[in-house]
Amino acid sequence: MSARPRTRILGTFLVSLVGFLLIQSARAEGDLPPSPAGSAPVPQLPTVAEARAQAELLHESFHAALHAIHRQYFRNDEKDAIPAMTLKSVFRELARRRKVELRWLAVNAQAMNVDHEAKTPFEKAAVEAIAAGAESFERTEGGIYRRVGAITLQSECLKCHLPTRSDTRDRLAGLLIALPLRNE
Repeated sequence: MSARPRTRILGTFLVSLVGFLLIQSARAEGDLPPSPAGSAPVPQLPTVAEARAQAELLHESFHAALHAIHRQYFRNDEKDAIPAMTLKSVFRELARRRKVELRWLAVNAQAMNVDHEAKTPFEKAAVEAIAAGAESFERTEGGIYRRVGAITLQSECLKCHLPTRSDTRDRLAGLLIALPLRNE
């Protein structure tokens, strides 16, 4: 199977999985109002605690998916889309459908795209915290919950992210997740 159909299939699966997990999380918290017959329920915006739980769930899902894509789909000698780019298409779809912002941040390896450099004061503080050993960094401002969690770049990732490395120890990237909050 060529890279394009494989990427499309994987992207569709991941959007469906994450959407399902978010809806299940909202249902468990009682945040989905009754829906008219035949229509999809409309989730309310989460509280900070709910946003934190959703962000942690999204982070773990994407961290695992990134490593699965690397292992099962990406081959250095083929012209497949790189795993992080495959997930960026999923990020765009989640932003469109759920108003959730997700993006990669370079921490202590080479950014493969200038868009992955920390830009805001929050992102710069998060990158510093992750580089210093924190598993995650979060802040709530202006009705938005933001969380950056560490993403492990294993040895196979470092062939591109740190080609001149002198050891095989893992490095880190970050995954930014931003969720709009419900007014309390």
